Amino acid sequence: MAIDTRGETADKPSGEKKAKRTSPALFYRQVVAELRKVIWPTRKNLISYTTIVLVFVLIMVGIVAGLDAVLTEGVLRIFSGA
Repeated sequence: MAIDTRGETADKPSGEKKAKRTSPALFYRQVVAELRKVIWPTRKNLISYTTIVLVFVLIMVGIVAGLDAVLTEGVLRIFSGA
């Protein structure tokens, strides 16, 4: 019956074992191994990527500031009664 499955046993999945925690030493070794796989950017790449991101952010700031100014002006004209 469906009523029998409600309760403490319904919370525990059947057949699944709880994953064991790894030791801090094993975790550290795994982190170092993953960091060795990373392809680190060169100084030239880093400068170009940083420049691209900064330019994009400045463009987005300009767009948001422009929209804010236009919408603020529109709201002020509508509600100021002028």
